Amino acid sequence: MARILITSGPTRQYLDPVRYLTNASSGRMGRALVEAAQQRGHEVVLVTGPVDIEYPEDVETLRVVSTEEMLAAAREAFASCDGMIGAAAPCDYRPVRVEEGKIAKTGEPLALQLIETDDIVATLAENKGGKWVVGFALETEDHRLRALAKLERKSCDLMVLNGPEAMHSLENHVEVLDAAGNVLGTFAGPKEEVARGIFTIIQAQLIAGRS
Repeated sequence: MARILITSGPTRQYLDPVRYLTNASSGRMGRALVEAAQQRGHEVVLVTGPVDIEYPEDVETLRVVSTEEMLAAAREAFASCDGMIGAAAPCDYRPVRVEEGKIAKTGEPLALQLIETDDIVATLAENKGGKWVVGFALETEDHRLRALAKLERKSCDLMVLNGPEAMHSLENHVEVLDAAGNVLGTFAGPKEEVARGIFTIIQAQLIAGRS
C-alpha cells in the first residue's frame, strides 16, 4: 500500500476582498483519482482548493484557497507520502498588490499587475528523492510537445495531457506520457473511468515493486 498525495480543484488569488482570479476546475478529476487510489487499497491525502463537489468522507482532506496555501499544505503532506498526483489547476498568477478595500468603478480602464505564483508540482518534485510525481498538463496547442517539456522541467515521472474541454466537465480525454515521450495510455469517457485508466499505469509504472 502506498500513501499518495493528490491535489485537486482550482485556487483563488484575491484582487480585493470580493474579487479574485481563478479558473473553471471543478475538482472532479481529483475526486475520481482519489476513488481510483482507494479502490486499489492505497491511503490518500487530498489537498483541495474551493470546489462545489463532495469528496469521499474517509479521505484525509486539507482545504485551501490560494496557490500559496496549496503549496504549503502539499509540501507538508508530501513529506509523509510515497508519491504525488498533481491534478489541481492552481492559479498561475497573483496580483502584486491585494487592495484592502473593494476596488471602485471609475469608468476608466483598470490595469492589473500580475506575477507568477510558485509551481506546486515543480517545487515538490525538485527534491523528491525516491518519491514519484505525476503531473497534469492542460494545453491548447502543440499539446504533446508542451506536455513533454513540462514533464522534464517539473521533474515528473509521468505527465497526463488533457485539454480545456476537461474543465468543469463530467468527461475527459487524456494521454499518459513517460519521460521518453512514449504514450503509455489514452483514455476517454467519464472521469471515473479515465481515472481508473490513469491509475492502472501509475500502479504498474511507479508503485508496483516499491511498496
